[in-house]
Amino acid sequence: MHCLLCDEKMSATPSWQALIAIEKSSLICEDCSKTFKRVDIKDRSETITDIHSIYAYNEGMRAYIHQYKFLQDVALAAVFADALRAVLQRKDAIIVPIPMHPQKKIERTFAHIDELLHAARIPFEDVLVKTNTDVMGEKTRDERLAMRPLFTMKQGTDIQQKTYILVDDIYTTGTTLQHAATVLKEAGAVQVEAVTLVRA
Repeated sequence: MHCLLCDEKMSATPSWQALIAIEKSSLICEDCSKTFKRVDIKDRSETITDIHSIYAYNEGMRAYIHQYKFLQDVALAAVFADALRAVLQRKDAIIVPIPMHPQKKIERTFAHIDELLHAARIPFEDVLVKTNTDVMGEKTRDERLAMRPLFTMKQGTDIQQKTYILVDDIYTTGTTLQHAATVLKEAGAVQVEAVTLVRA
């Protein structure tokens, strides 16, 4: 088997754990695994009770995100499945992925947050619709503050009086999460939390 990131051949020597089927097969090699830095940063805002970012945005993560999102290597969705599952497994909360604009989804061929959640076997609800194709990292602070809402509720959606957990890949300025949380709370969510794979 070859590493999904660097394509180097990984050791095929079976361990005793593998022989009795209790060892999980790794998708990436040990060298690539070591390039990721787990940080588990916790934050909060006026609208979001808890924001949990799992990894740092370093060179290894930059390469992963480039290959996953922009080179459309959907197999990489499973690399962080265990980490996401461990953070998101809460039966009393509804998981909501940050959606892509429909045009962007056509360009990218898949919704990258949805695929991360599918790989982690985390059920989720698509309740938000992205209203524009703006990229937050390309805007100044004043431009971000002056923006119209980035999301609307999907037609026919019934928001329950529960906690909703937003999931996104990268936390940069927090603008995207704030816009999504505001829409959810205005629609009736009791509390909004967020989990991001990376903190930039």
